[in-house]
Amino acid sequence: MKTTKILSAATLTAALLTGAATPATATAPDRPELRQAMQAFIDAGFTGVQLRVNDQRGEWADSAGVSKLGHPAKPSTNGRFWTGSVIKPFTATLVLQLVADGKIALDDPVAGHLPDLGLDPRITVRMLLQHTSGLFNYTGEYYDDGTVAPGIPATGDAWLNNRFHTYQPEELVRLALSKPARFEPGTDQNYSNTNYTLALLLIEKLTGRSYAEQLELRILRPLGMTATRQAGNRTQLPGPYAHAYYSYQGKTYDISRQNLSLLAGAGDLISTTHDLTTFFTALNSGKLLPPALLAEMREPSGKLNYGLGVFAQDLGPGCGTVYQHNGSPPHGYGALMYSTPDGKTTLTGSVTWIDSATRGPVKDFQKLLDELVKEVFCNTPTR
Repeated sequence: MKTTKILSAATLTAALLTGAATPATATAPDRPELRQAMQAFIDAGFTGVQLRVNDQRGEWADSAGVSKLGHPAKPSTNGRFWTGSVIKPFTATLVLQLVADGKIALDDPVAGHLPDLGLDPRITVRMLLQHTSGLFNYTGEYYDDGTVAPGIPATGDAWLNNRFHTYQPEELVRLALSKPARFEPGTDQNYSNTNYTLALLLIEKLTGRSYAEQLELRILRPLGMTATRQAGNRTQLPGPYAHAYYSYQGKTYDISRQNLSLLAGAGDLISTTHDLTTFFTALNSGKLLPPALLAEMREPSGKLNYGLGVFAQDLGPGCGTVYQHNGSPPHGYGALMYSTPDGKTTLTGSVTWIDSATRGPVKDFQKLLDELVKEVFCNTPTR
C-alpha cells in the first residue's frame, strides 16, 4: 500500500482554527451573506469550501477554511476536485446527444446494443438514465428495513485500504448483474451507479470511441472546459486542489489521492467550480441538447424527482424550481451544481472534510446546503 501522511490531533485542531480565522476575499461583488453561509460549513467541521455563484449581480467566487491541514492558505477558488456523481448529467447529456443523432432511441432495449452482458431485455435506455431499471447498485444496496447488501468496497475502512484499486467498467456491471435485481424494470425507482456505468458502455459501443474521447469531443472542447476530464484510473488531482482526510483508529490519513475507476461514468470526474458553471449554464440554456430532449431530461419522475440525469427540486414559494446534481466520491469530497431553468443563476461548489466510517461532519451537510441554496435562489434570505 502507498505511503500516506498521518497527522496528529493537535495539528488538525490548529489548522482548522487558523483556517476559520483567515479573512475571506470575494472576487466581486462582495456577498457577505454567501460568505456567512460558506463559513457555516467550516464552523460545522468541514475543512474547506469553495463556492461560485452567477446571477443578476454578476459572478462571485470565494473560499473558506484551509486547503491543507497544517497550512493557513484557503482553498483556491479555481481548484480542482473529485466531483463524484456530478458526472451523471454529463453522461446523460452524451446519451441524449446520441439520441439526437439518431444512433439510439430512449425506449430502445439496452440488451440489443450490449448483447454480451445478458441484460434483462425489458430494460431501456430511459430506465438507465432515470434509475428505474431495478439493477443492483454495485457499490452496495441499502434497504428500507436497514439491511445492507454489500458490493465492491466503496465506503468506510474497507475502502481506505482498497482506494487505489483499478476497476474496469464491464467488471462493475457484471458484479451488479450477479446480484438479484431490486425490482422489476420500470416498476420503481432506486438510485444505482450501475445504470450510469452501463450508459458509459453504451456510449462507447455506439460511437466506437472511449467515453473520455466522447466527453472531450462533444462537451469539454466545444465549451472550453480545459480543467475538466474523466478521472479514469488517475489517482492524482492536478493542482491546485484542496486536500481531504480520513480518520481511522486514531490516525488521520490524507486521501486526496484515490482511484475513482470504481464509479466509471457514474462518479469519476475531475473539475472546477468554473467549469461546472460553464457546463450547467450551457445545458440549461439549451446549447447542448435540442429543446425536446432537454425537456425530457428535466421532466421529473418517481419518488426521487429525477429526470434523465438531473434532479428537479422545488424550493417553494418565492424560489421556484432548480435543476441540480450533487456528488461525492467515496470519501472526503463533495461537489455542488445547481441552476435555474434558464441557466442564468447557478451555484457550484466543493467541500472537503475529515471523513470516517461514520461520515464525520456530513451529518450537518443537508441542513447547511439547504440554507445555502435558499440564500442563492430565493427572494427572501434565510438569515
